[in-house]
This record gives sequence, structure tokens and C-alpha cells, in this order.
Amino acid sequence: MSKANISPIQLTAQAAAIIKDLLQGATDAPFLRVGVKGGGCSGMAYMLGFDARMEDDDLFEVDGIPVIVKKAHGMYLMGMEIDYQQGEEATGFVFRQPGS
Repeated sequence: MSKANISPIQLTAQAAAIIKDLLQGATDAPFLRVGVKGGGCSGMAYMLGFDARMEDDDLFEVDGIPVIVKKAHGMYLMGMEIDYQQGEEATGFVFRQPGS
């Protein structure tokens, strides 16, 4: 794990607990990948999934979870908080930008 690099993302306690549970079943993909897609008129779309580490990934440990981020995506994720919310209309991971 990279000790010198500070992770661009933070996880809430709820998000970390859900991810740890999901990681236990994801033996083929031992890392949590966080990234961004596109731009365009709707802005950035954020991605979250399990994957293998690639050559152009930075590796971080966040709350005991191995997290990989493409080197080029780190600047777009800096300060991002990932939460897990459960509600009547929607359940899932939510990305919050700093100051929002």
C-alpha cells in the first residue's frame, strides 16, 4: 500500500462496512476501483466497482480497504466522500464533492 500518497477519497463508516462485506465475495477482483467518466454537458460521472490492479493505478488503503485509482483520475476525485444511503426511493453509494 502506498503510505506516501494521501488517498483522494474518504469513505463513511456505512460505505466502508458495505464495501468490506462485498469484497469478501469478490476474490477475483481484490481492489475497490474508484474513477470518473467523461465530461460533456452533464459533467463527471463517478464509477465504483471491484477490479484488479493495473500498471497505471495508484494504490491506497482507506479504512482497511485496498483502493485503486487511475493516476489520471486522482485530481478529479480529490476530497471526494463516498457514502452509502438507504431510503424508500433509492439505495446505493453516493459521491459528495467537497463543500457540497
